[in-house]
Amino acid sequence: MEPARWLRAIGSWGTALAFLVALVPALVLAPATGAAAAGKPGATLSQQQAGKGGDITVKGTGWRPDALLMMLICGQSSPARGVIGGTNACANSEGRAVTTDSKGAFSKKLPVAEPPKPCPCVVHIATVTGEQASTDVVFKVAGHPVAALPKPPPGGRLAVLSGARLEGSSGVLTWFGAPPSRTVVFTVGNLGSTPVKDPLFSLGTSHGVFAPQWEDRQWHGTIAPGKKARIKLDAELTTGAHGDYQIAVKYAGKVLIEQPWGVGRPWGVTFFWLLLCVVVPAAVFRIGMAVVDKVRPRSARGTAGGAGRHRNALLPGLAVRVPSLRRPERAAPPPAGGPQPPTATALPWFTPDTAPSENHPVEKHPTTKGNS
Repeated sequence: MEPARWLRAIGSWGTALAFLVALVPALVLAPATGAAAAGKPGATLSQQQAGKGGDITVKGTGWRPDALLMMLICGQSSPARGVIGGTNACANSEGRAVTTDSKGAFSKKLPVAEPPKPCPCVVHIATVTGEQASTDVVFKVAGHPVAALPKPPPGGRLAVLSGARLEGSSGVLTWFGAPPSRTVVFTVGNLGSTPVKDPLFSLGTSHGVFAPQWEDRQWHGTIAPGKKARIKLDAELTTGAHGDYQIAVKYAGKVLIEQPWGVGRPWGVTFFWLLLCVVVPAAVFRIGMAVVDKVRPRSARGTAGGAGRHRNALLPGLAVRVPSLRRPERAAPPPAGGPQPPTATALPWFTPDTAPSENHPVEKHPTTKGNS
């Protein structure tokens, strides 16, 4: 083969090989980059500063499709440390809910309000149901006080290493309105340089869009630097609670986990009230009938209840004897020498004067054929 052809062949193969080398990394990295971008939701604001009474437009991308989100203006917060005071540091009454479209994007106006805590402030956006996701965007409320963020507690720094879950189940008593209870289980690790002894967690429960009610839960134990521990905290709702609840755990003012909790309706209570509505009227009716039967006159009770038993006593004149239709048995012959029984007996349809006897024989009338 001529050298020119060899050069042309080597050049064409080199071009193809270079194209493949450049294309393969693009095909491999493009899905990973898209997944990373889709897994980290974000948001932008139309204005970085506004005063109370105004409004801003919040736009978000990368969220879960058809997800319900809550937008709040929170004080004492930063994107690095999050909402330190929890939702208690947010203007909850001026919050807005928004639902993402099929592509995970949204656009919604948010009224500007002063949070209960001083700035630095953020616009906090978080999912309400389903898989938890949130983001914070820096925002300044004009005219609102500004204060330094509280310093983190000295010592170790705890971080969640695994997703939280709820353990336990509802019993029969919960079906009849007993307080539902679960155990929140999660794993934390000490990322600091000093051990953490008996850490104090705050457990909060919220229903719907209301702010959680926090209660302190202390875990007894020591977590050494670089070590991890499995934390279990007991959570209990009020009597008769049902619906969608949210369980949150925070440590050192920072929310560590948020877990949804769906509680079924206590149908046993509903069944009890339905049964009560049937049994009570029936019992009242029986008691009322017993009282009426007790206080009514005796004569009325005898007429109504004993009419069949006292019919012959009340109407003695109507008692009639029906003659027996049975054939009389043949009488035994009288003993010799004794009194002779009467020869004739009066039948019931004859009177004594018209009964046939030997003294009054029956007259024989001639028939028509016998007359001449």
